[in-house]
Amino acid sequence: MTLKPLLDRVVLKQVEAEETTKSGIILTASAQEKPSIAEVVEVGPGGLVDGNEVKMTVKAGDKVITSKYSGTEVKLDGVDYIIVRQSDILAIVE
Repeated sequence: MTLKPLLDRVVLKQVEAEETTKSGIILTASAQEKPSIAEVVEVGPGGLVDGNEVKMTVKAGDKVITSKYSGTEVKLDGVDYIIVRQSDILAIVE
């Protein structure tokens, strides 16, 4: 199965949390902070949303930063995804 987002929605896959700090300290699972960086898996077509024309500026493969509590979490074929509106994406990581 695949996810095909509608309108201005974007399907993201969370990037794995760092297991060690920059100084080499290994973190337990409970101490690891949920990363806000995700990879774009699929992008909706854009279009007319709430009376405004929305042009999609992200593309599949982009690494992005999202709002901490945004989106809807979905599990499909054992993989966790997050579906967000493009406006919930704060930045593209280059």
